[in-house]
Amino acid sequence: MEIRIGASWPAALQDPSESRTFKPRSSGLTMVIDKGLGPQAFADMLATSAPFIDFVKIGFGTSPLYPIPLLQEKINSARQADIAVFPGGTLLEAAVRLNVEGKFFETVLDLGFDGVEVSDGTIELSRKKRDQLIREATQLGLRVFTEYGKKATGSRVVLDDLRRTAETDLQCGAELVTVEARESGLGVGLFDESGGCREDELRSLVNKLPFAKNLMWEAPRKNQQVDLLMILGSDANLGNIPPHEAIPLETLRRGLRSDTFALHRSISDYVI
Repeated sequence: MEIRIGASWPAALQDPSESRTFKPRSSGLTMVIDKGLGPQAFADMLATSAPFIDFVKIGFGTSPLYPIPLLQEKINSARQADIAVFPGGTLLEAAVRLNVEGKFFETVLDLGFDGVEVSDGTIELSRKKRDQLIREATQLGLRVFTEYGKKATGSRVVLDDLRRTAETDLQCGAELVTVEARESGLGVGLFDESGGCREDELRSLVNKLPFAKNLMWEAPRKNQQVDLLMILGSDANLGNIPPHEAIPLETLRRGLRSDTFALHRSISDYVI
């Protein structure tokens, strides 16, 4: 069969939701978590999925375990694809606990990371210290993504606490506030022990938070992504997405998967 030059899919099939925008985006952001991809796997991810990924987080404290040249290669190749890269917040928590946060920031800059994640999912961080870390990072020219919530199983989202935390983080210079769900999505934050979304809780949160567009929801599981997109819309910011799930998530955003067909905007009724 002859391959026709210039072949393309109908525009309506490329994005039935009529909602997706090109990078740099201000909404509908996708953050992928890298827990140890090798150079070929990382390159494959970029080759197939780069247009659909806005951030790559080098998960938890894995960054110091890579050979420096390999880590820099990952950062540089992602940046060439217009993807920002930052180390997981657990690494900064470890730096605070060990009193080496100054050296942490220095190394982050030397390696070429775009930003940092400020969190207190494992340690206790005073509001004063959290403010200091956010301001120091922004003054160094780093993008700051903060995280709300604890990693312990059973931790829940508390509306007033989230509101206060997010408002202050954003005032200090944070770009996005991520709602914790860990990489498992089980029994933490919005999700119950089986990974199900507490939908009523989610609706209550977004209805009462004036800055919901500045929130990113960790949602590593497909059912969680579906629930969030159907409630919040295609432009919900979603994080902790496994690398191999970047394209499947994009099909959910666009209504190119049965689970989110209702996101189609052009047609209200389907006749077969």
